[in-house]
Amino acid sequence: MSEDITTLTLGIDLGGTKILTAVVNSQGEMLSSDECITPATKSREAVIQSILDSAHRVLKQASVVISEICAIGVGAAGISNPEAGILFTSPNLPELRDVPLRDIMQERLGKKTFLLNDANAAALGEFYFGAARGAHNFIYITLSTGIGGGIVIDGKIYTGAIGAAGEVGHMTIDDNGPICNCGNRGCWETLASGTALARETKNRIKEGVRTSILEYAEGDIEKVTAQVIHSAAQQGDSLAKELIARTGYYVGVGLANLINIFNPELIVIGGGLSNIGDMLLGPAFKVVEKRAYKETFQAVRFASAELGRNSGVLGAAVFALQEMRKLLCE
Repeated sequence: MSEDITTLTLGIDLGGTKILTAVVNSQGEMLSSDECITPATKSREAVIQSILDSAHRVLKQASVVISEICAIGVGAAGISNPEAGILFTSPNLPELRDVPLRDIMQERLGKKTFLLNDANAAALGEFYFGAARGAHNFIYITLSTGIGGGIVIDGKIYTGAIGAAGEVGHMTIDDNGPICNCGNRGCWETLASGTALARETKNRIKEGVRTSILEYAEGDIEKVTAQVIHSAAQQGDSLAKELIARTGYYVGVGLANLINIFNPELIVIGGGLSNIGDMLLGPAFKVVEKRAYKETFQAVRFASAELGRNSGVLGAAVFALQEMRKLLCE
């Protein structure tokens, strides 16, 4: 194998919907990757075993053994303390609470492991290999099952007092809004995520609103997803278009708050929901222009995540490499 084995890392992106794992070199190239569904509602051990199984598959695909890996980086959805290696809570992974995830992975896989928030990992991925190259003050937002954020200030991820900063999806947008999985009410992700869009659509269908959306969900209301709603909207369904625009409005409210607070030069937007494109983001940007300070709005630019669904796994891998090099230099 020609690749310098000391620079290979194993990146793991643990989300509420999927687990993405990859063997990555120092140039950000994925030598192999594996994706599987996160058994989010099952036991803690079931989730951990799924991560391990994915790791073993991806190593086999790359024809790499674990001893050839420099380190492992895990980007996990939820509030975590990277220094302690503990995942405190993850609203979309209810069985993972106060889990010493770093130490578990380290023990089970036999290789030095580092933990960080999944959106912070995605921000690092875009910073080193994607849309945020060259930016020193930017925010990465992922619009997906929930909403996550990574904040980079002066070229460094802002982690806060215990490493839990950046939980932008849980800022309150409407104090009378829906109850969030985190226990709060009216969080940004209860109004502007893919889950929020699907929930509101199902409610309107149950109320009897005329729509073709169910035709794109095989007639099963439980199969109504953001992707299904987008498909109906593309064919002109008025309810689908209305609810995507409504979701975009709330995306814009949250973005305006972040712009006024952080005055970033760049906001990178990723996550599956963002693939809807102008139908979602057009209304969002109109709200931002109205609600953000004129000066801060004029100073910010928006970009789509260049790495797509790979932002997090690449960021987790580069984080592990960086942290390992720090240890070796001590």
